[in-house]
Amino acid sequence: MDYYELLGVARTASADEIKSSYRKLALKFHPDRNKEEGAAEKFAQINEAYAVLSDTEKRAHYDRFGSAPGAGMPGGDPFGGMGGAGFDPMDIFEQLFGGAVGGMGARGRRGPARGDDIDTEAHINLLQARAGEEVEVDVDRLTTCEHCHGSKTEPGGKPPAKCTTCRGSGAVRAQARTIFGVVETQQVCPTCKGEGELIVDPCTVCKGRGRTLKAEKVKVKLPKGIDEGYRIRVANMGNEGPGGNGDLYVHIEMEAHPELRREAEHLIYPAKIGFATAAMGGDITVPTLDGPQPVEVKAGTQHGELYRLKGQGMPRLQGSGNGDLIVEYDVIVPKPSQLNEQAREALKAYAAAMGDQAPHEKHESFFDKVGKIFRGD
Repeated sequence: MDYYELLGVARTASADEIKSSYRKLALKFHPDRNKEEGAAEKFAQINEAYAVLSDTEKRAHYDRFGSAPGAGMPGGDPFGGMGGAGFDPMDIFEQLFGGAVGGMGARGRRGPARGDDIDTEAHINLLQARAGEEVEVDVDRLTTCEHCHGSKTEPGGKPPAKCTTCRGSGAVRAQARTIFGVVETQQVCPTCKGEGELIVDPCTVCKGRGRTLKAEKVKVKLPKGIDEGYRIRVANMGNEGPGGNGDLYVHIEMEAHPELRREAEHLIYPAKIGFATAAMGGDITVPTLDGPQPVEVKAGTQHGELYRLKGQGMPRLQGSGNGDLIVEYDVIVPKPSQLNEQAREALKAYAAAMGDQAPHEKHESFFDKVGKIFRGD
C-alpha cells in the first residue's frame, strides 16, 4: 500500500498539499456520507496514510524504508503512540475538521474549544458581482449529532463513567528530574482525552463523538463589485464546538462572460469590425450588462483603438462609482479565400487611388490607450 498513491500526491508534495488532498478524500469517503461498499475501508486507509505522511519523522522513515516506524515489529505501534489497537481514523479526521476534544483546553484556563474554521468556494457571474446579490454555497459542517443531541451516549444507554485514570479531572500530573530539580507537569489524560469521563454506550450514529458531518446550504451576501481572489467571512458557520462555532470562509471564483472580459472595475469588449466600416464609419451593437447598446464607429477608426462607455463597468469595490465598458476595435483584414472577384477589383481600385501607403504610427500598449481616453486625448 503506497501512502502517496492513496492520497493522490507526489512524493515531493508539501505538507499543505498532503493536508489538502487528505481533507478532500476524507470528506468523500466519510462513513456518514458514503454508504458504498468499501468506503469505510478506504476511509481508514487514507487516515492511516495521513497519520504517517503528516508527521515529519514518520514520513522520513517511510520514504527511506517503505514502511511506517514500528511496522512489522512484534508489539510495534505503526502510528507511534496514536493508539495502536485503539487507533481510530476519526481521531485524525476530527483534528482537521474541528477536532478539539475538551480536556485541559475545555476545562482549563483556555476555556471550551471553539470549532474549526472551514472553507468553500462560490462561483459567481458578472451580474451577481455587480448587483451584490445573495448567493447560496454548499457546505459540509460538523454539527451536533441529532440522535444523541451531542451527549455521545446512545439514548437509553448507560451513562458515562468517571475516568479512573484522572479521577474525573481530565488531566494527570507527571514528574521529571531536570538539572533544576524535580519538575511537575500537568497533561491531558491519555485515557479519556481530557473529558474526565468515559462513554460506556457510544451513540450508534456518531460513534460517541457527539457530532456528525452535515451538508448544508449557506446564504452569502456579496459586496458590490467583488472580484475573483477575494474571500468572504461568514461568522459562526464553521464546525460546531463546545466553545462555539468556527467561521466559514467563502473563496470567490468568477465565471467567464461569453463576450466581456474584466480588468479590475472595467469591462472590455473586443469589437470585430470590417475594413470598410473602420475606414468610412458605421454602426455596431455592443453587449453590456444591461443589454445590447448601439455604438457609432467613427470614420478612420484604427485597429486597437478604444471607445469608452462611461460608468457601464463594475462598481468599485473600495471606492464610489463604477468603472467603464471599453470597446477595443479589432479591424479584420479579409483572407484571400474570402474575396470574390468584385471585392478584388474594388481593392485594386482602392490601392491605385491611395497608392496603398499606410502612415507610420508608434505602437501603443492597451494601457497607454486606456490612459489616453481617460485624459480625453
